[in-house]
Amino acid sequence: MEGRGVGVGIVGTGLYVPGESIDNEELKRLAGVDFDEIKLREKIGIERRHIAHLRGIDETTADFAERAAREAISAAGIRAEEVGLVVVGTDTPEYISPATAIVVQGRLQSAQRSVCSFDVGASCAGFVTAFDAAARIVGSDPEIRYGVVIGVYNMPRYVREGDSFGYSIFADGAAAVVIAKREGADGYLGGQFVTDGTQWDYVGVYSGGTRRPVTREVLDSEQYGLQLLKPLPGNRNVELWPPIVRALLAKIGASIESVGHILFTQINRSVIYEVMNILGLPRERTTTIMDRYGYTGSACVPMALHHALREGRIRRGDLVVSIASGAGLAVGANAFIY
Repeated sequence: MEGRGVGVGIVGTGLYVPGESIDNEELKRLAGVDFDEIKLREKIGIERRHIAHLRGIDETTADFAERAAREAISAAGIRAEEVGLVVVGTDTPEYISPATAIVVQGRLQSAQRSVCSFDVGASCAGFVTAFDAAARIVGSDPEIRYGVVIGVYNMPRYVREGDSFGYSIFADGAAAVVIAKREGADGYLGGQFVTDGTQWDYVGVYSGGTRRPVTREVLDSEQYGLQLLKPLPGNRNVELWPPIVRALLAKIGASIESVGHILFTQINRSVIYEVMNILGLPRERTTTIMDRYGYTGSACVPMALHHALREGRIRRGDLVVSIASGAGLAVGANAFIY
């Protein structure tokens, strides 16, 4: 590799999901919906998930993010007061304003401090985009020793009653990484991004912002919450992911054979396996977690990373690539030496 890294590496990870898991049959009862469980399990790969409000748990985005961050900070062996950067990647924020990262900083550090805190809203590509930005900030600012990057998702709060698609796919969760300066150029190597804002009107949460504030009229017309306005192309990620991965590897001067592990948006297991075949990589070099957690948007890549590390699937010195797709359209990829 050409060694263009920013000298920032991961020193701790954490994960949080609310309550006991909910399998497909229990979900049908709790949410009052019906869906093709066989297709969901065998093609998409989803068997269980965690949804706070269906368990009667009063927790939302900032709660998930805080708990994941605390676990990552503990795993890194540092104190919360040592963190100089808090970045949250999500499109299901605690509030429109203030940023969820600001709320989390207050909970972690309980005071005003010399800390940079902000959110990244790039749909489900939020974490990989936030990771890229955070690594560059930590790498370039001599006053910041540690940064916390959190991917968090609470889309079930936006799923309307009776929406079988929304409830069967989306779930709650958060994962965080602590990053720190590393000697030399190893660590974070670079990112690759694609945006197509002409595709903004496929799927999203379109009410609650300035274009369509939540009013009684909006509520009565049920034009709120998660809305699928146009069907998403089934082959979108199959076409998007391989060229982005190859472009990123070319940028850092690495071969596909040198990739020790690769992590994808956990939206469809069969698509992930198809992309692995296209890239010529064995399935053992990826980790899938949708069977345990459903689809957790911006949280799913760091959640998969956390499990891959805990299970020994990624080891120190491995070249790791992560790639995520989000509505809008936003796609991002990272490359780093763990």
